[in-house]
Amino acid sequence: MTGPTVPLGQLVLKVHSRCDLACRHCYIYEHADQSWSSRPKVISPETISWTALRLAEHAKKHRLASVQVILHGGEPLLAGPARLRAVCEALTGALDGICDLDLRIHTNAVQLNRRHLELFLEYGVRVGVSLDGDRAANDRHRLYADGRSSHDKVLRALALLDQDRYRHLYAGILCTVDVRNDPGAVYDALAALRPPRIDFLLPHATWDEPPPRPGGEGTTPYADWLLTVHERWTRAGRPMPVRLFDSVVSTLGGGPGLTEAMGLDAADVVVVETDGTYEQADSLKTAYDGAPATGKDVFRHTLDEVALHPGISARQHGLDDLSAQCRECPVVRSCGGGLFAHRYRSDGTGFQNPSVFCADLEQLIRTIDARTGAGATRPIDGFDALADGTDDAAGVRELDRARRDVTRSLLTAVHEEIGADAGPLWTEPWRLAVDLGRRDGAVTEALLSHPYTRGWAVRCLAGDASPAYLASLVAAASLTARPAEAVRVPVHDGVAHLPGLGTLTTQREVQSVELTSADLAGPGWEPLRRIRADGLDVALDDTDPHRDCYGIPVEGPLTDARTEESWRHVLPQAWALIRKALPMVAAGIERSVRVITPLAVPHDPERYVPGGGIGALGVHLHPGPEAVAAEIVRGFRLGVLDALLDVCDLYDETDTRTGELLGDTFARAATDVLRDDAEQARRTRHQWELLARAGSLTPLGRRFVDGVGRGL
Repeated sequence: MTGPTVPLGQLVLKVHSRCDLACRHCYIYEHADQSWSSRPKVISPETISWTALRLAEHAKKHRLASVQVILHGGEPLLAGPARLRAVCEALTGALDGICDLDLRIHTNAVQLNRRHLELFLEYGVRVGVSLDGDRAANDRHRLYADGRSSHDKVLRALALLDQDRYRHLYAGILCTVDVRNDPGAVYDALAALRPPRIDFLLPHATWDEPPPRPGGEGTTPYADWLLTVHERWTRAGRPMPVRLFDSVVSTLGGGPGLTEAMGLDAADVVVVETDGTYEQADSLKTAYDGAPATGKDVFRHTLDEVALHPGISARQHGLDDLSAQCRECPVVRSCGGGLFAHRYRSDGTGFQNPSVFCADLEQLIRTIDARTGAGATRPIDGFDALADGTDDAAGVRELDRARRDVTRSLLTAVHEEIGADAGPLWTEPWRLAVDLGRRDGAVTEALLSHPYTRGWAVRCLAGDASPAYLASLVAAASLTARPAEAVRVPVHDGVAHLPGLGTLTTQREVQSVELTSADLAGPGWEPLRRIRADGLDVALDDTDPHRDCYGIPVEGPLTDARTEESWRHVLPQAWALIRKALPMVAAGIERSVRVITPLAVPHDPERYVPGGGIGALGVHLHPGPEAVAAEIVRGFRLGVLDALLDVCDLYDETDTRTGELLGDTFARAATDVLRDDAEQARRTRHQWELLARAGSLTPLGRRFVDGVGRGL
C-alpha cells in the first residue's frame, strides 16, 4: 500500500500540555493514559515547523481542498500569544497556495482576553469554549485545583467573544453531559449565551470503567437527559444547531455523521503532541495507558505513514470495522457503534464491542427518529405503493417532506463546518435566510425545495463547491415567497442568477443588485422557459450553475429558437404517453417534478445519476416522444429511489452492485410498460430474481424488492 485509505483532513495540535483548571471529568489528566506528565509543557518552534511541513505535504499530495487544525491542550491559551502567533504563522504560510485552512482553538476560556481575540481575528481562528451549563452544573467538575469556580470568568470571556467585532470567530460551546445536572437548566443557561452551536458530549467511559447510572443497570439515563434537552430545544424553535441532534437526523436520512461519535464515516483525525509525537484520537486516553500511541513523530514520519497505523485504519471501513452485534443492529448507520474509545473492554475483545452507551444511543436515535420522522428503520407512508408502482403521489409527497428535512440538516452542517470561514459570502445570506424564515416559513420551504440545494450542500461539505451559491438561493426563495420585499442578489460576470426563476443581465462591474419581483419583468430579465401540458408544469433549466449533476454533460443556454420549439413540441407528446401508460407515475411527476435540465447527449439506459432527486430530471431532446418519455420515467423512478434511500435503509450501501441492480430494476419496472417489449420485460424479471437473492438487502429492502416484483 502506497498511501492511506483516507487522507487525514483534521489535525489536533497540542500547543500546551498543562491546564489551569482541574476538571474532575478530564480524560487527559484523570483517566488511564498519563503520558501528558512526561511531555514538554509548551510546543517548540521546531515542532511547529515540522508539523506545518507535514500537513502541507500531505494536503498537496492528496489534493485536499481544505484541512482543519484545532489548537488544543491542556489549555492552549497557556502557550501565550507569542507562541500562538508562531503556530498561526507557520500553518498559514505552509498551506498558502495548497489548500484552505480551517484554524480553530478549543479552550476553557478562563484566560481568554482581547489580546487573544485580536490575534485570532488576524488569522481567522474560530474559538470553541467548554462550559457545562449553569453555575451548579459547571461547578460540579470545572473547578480550579483549590476548588474555586471558573464559571464567572468563562461568562466574561463569552461576553467578549459575542461582541460584534469577534462574533464571527465564535464557533460554539462544548458541554459534557452529567446526568446529575438538571438538563433543562443546563440547556437554558447555554441557550441564553447565544452560541452559534452547542455540542453535547457523553462523558468518556469504557466497559472497564462504565459511566454512572443512578437508576441502575438496564436504564438509559443519558438518552433520557439528552431527550429532555431535545424536547426543550425543539419547543424553542431550534434556535441554534445542536451537533449531536443534527447528526442523528442526518445519519437517519443517509447523510454524514457530522461528528466522530456518530455514523459510519471514515475517521480522518490525528493528534500531534507538544513533543511532536503523533497520536490517535485523544478520547482513547480513557481506554488504557498508551492507547493513543502510534510510535511515530513529525520529525521522522509523514502523515501518510501515520494514516496506515492499524488503530487509525481500523476506523476507516465503516460497517466492516464494527462488532458483530453492532453490524446486526437496526440503527447502526446512525449510531456507527458510538465513539471508538467507548467500545473498549480489557477482556481480550479490545474495541470489538458495542459502545458502553449502546442502550442510550439506541433509545436516543429511535426517539429522535419518532419525533422527526427521519428514520431509516421503518417504511415511510406510502412505502409499499412506491415499491409496486401504485402510489397515487402520497408516497412522493412524503419523500418531498423527508428530503427537505435532510436538506435542512445538510445546510446546518455546511454552516457549522465552513460557513463562518467563507465570510460574508455565507454569513450574510445565512442570516437573511434565518430572519426571513422566522417571519415566513414559505421562504424556508422554497429554499429547501429547490432541487439542486441538497446536491450543492453535499459538494460544499466535500470542498467541491462554493458556499456563495447560498446568496442566490436565498434571493430566489425570498422573491418567490415574498415578492414585494427587496432582496440583494449577487452578480457574476454581469449576470444575477436566481435559481429556479431565471437570470438578469446587469452592468458587468457591479457585484450585487437589489431586486423586487417587479424587476423580474423589466429589461435584462430572462426567465426560465416553462412548459405546461395537462397537469405537467416544468421549467427548462439551462442556467443553474449546479445543474451539472447527472453524470452526463448538460446543454448550455438554449439560444436557438428552434431547439426551444422542439422541446415545446416533443415534451407534451411524451407526457401524453406517460399519462396514458403509467397514470400513477404521472401523478407522482405532477406532484414533484418542477425542473427539466436539458442534457447534451442521451444518457446510458443502464446508468443514470439522479442528481436532482425527484424535483429535477435530466433529459436529452430526442426527435421522438417515446425516447423522451422513457428518459423522464427512468429519471423520475431513480429520483424516487434516491430520495427513499435518504430515509430508508434498504441495503448495505458498500454493496454497489446491489445498489445498481436495485436502481435499474426499479426503473425498468416502469419503463417496460412504455416500451411494450417482451424481451426487455424478460430481462427485467431476471434482474429482479437476482436482486431478490441479494444478501445485502435489509428486511426493509426485501419488503421493497418484493413490492417491485408485484408490479412486474
